Amino acid sequence: MGTVCRLCRREGVKLFLKGERCNTEKCAVDRRAYPPGDRPKRFRRKPSGYSVQLREKQKTKRIYGIREKQFKNYFKKAERRPGITGEILLQYLERRLDNVVYHLGFAPSRKAARQLVNHGHFLVNEKKVNIPSYLLEKGDVIGVREKSQGLLVIQTTSEKKDEKTLPSWLLLEKNVWKGRVLELPARDAIGLPVEEKLIVELYSK
Repeated sequence: MGTVCRLCRREGVKLFLKGERCNTEKCAVDRRAYPPGDRPKRFRRKPSGYSVQLREKQKTKRIYGIREKQFKNYFKKAERRPGITGEILLQYLERRLDNVVYHLGFAPSRKAARQLVNHGHFLVNEKKVNIPSYLLEKGDVIGVREKSQGLLVIQTTSEKKDEKTLPSWLLLEKNVWKGRVLELPARDAIGLPVEEKLIVELYSK
């Protein structure tokens, strides 16, 4: 079990930081359903309100693999827009290029997707983009560069991708190595175990 497995155990839920491994019997959360460094029957105090809010923020940051400064910037942008701040925050995170590459099945995890984007393996509207935090808009087309379609990690992950797990706001065209943003993600289309209201409460203090 690596460091990222400890992160999942600390949050008490699967963050899918190791891709398909998280769905196997080797998953650390299934094998040791208690925080790292703790014992299953050890007495633990009831967490405070602040602690619950902090853990929710940390969990969300770890799911998307971003640092505090960048996460806070997303929150500030969401706060300035009309609408429900927490939902807009999640929408920003979901629209990141590395996250969409992961959802489309071109990478086994968000971390791997971030690395592949950094190395310039993907196109957005036929132009190379190597910025993982690039925010996609409705109608944008994401494609794998022709010379990158033979990469084993992309081929293997794409073959295993079950289109039933694809978010409703995305369209995948496997045969041409492309995906499309059909619409901006609504909250009910973001299937994450996150209570965004707690994050808003934390930053609003």
